[in-house]
Amino acid sequence: MPYTPQQPAYSRAALAPGMLGALVLLFGLALAGWYTWVLYAVSILALILCVFAWQAKKRWWLAGLIPIAVLWNPIWPIPGLTPVLPLISLAAAVVFVVAGLRIKVPTDTRR
Repeated sequence: MPYTPQQPAYSRAALAPGMLGALVLLFGLALAGWYTWVLYAVSILALILCVFAWQAKKRWWLAGLIPIAVLWNPIWPIPGLTPVLPLISLAAAVVFVVAGLRIKVPTDTRR
């Protein structure tokens, strides 16, 4: 009987944005002149992870990802928060990494 590979039930679509978000946060600590671009990247990657968490029905991840998207939002920054963001960047990087590793999106079997 020939071997027929099975389609995986889940994909780790959130892994790349999670790792990239953590790297952007950590490198953003050293790149002070580019911090506006870091704000954009972190906010967008947090929202991408929110979409993957919603698709995976792991909605409790939204409790950590939505505040990251709001706090690092460059469009409507929260007054007085800019000096604190580098201090909480490490905690946000941990949320990105763990969310990227734990969120598994079901694959579409209707193809």
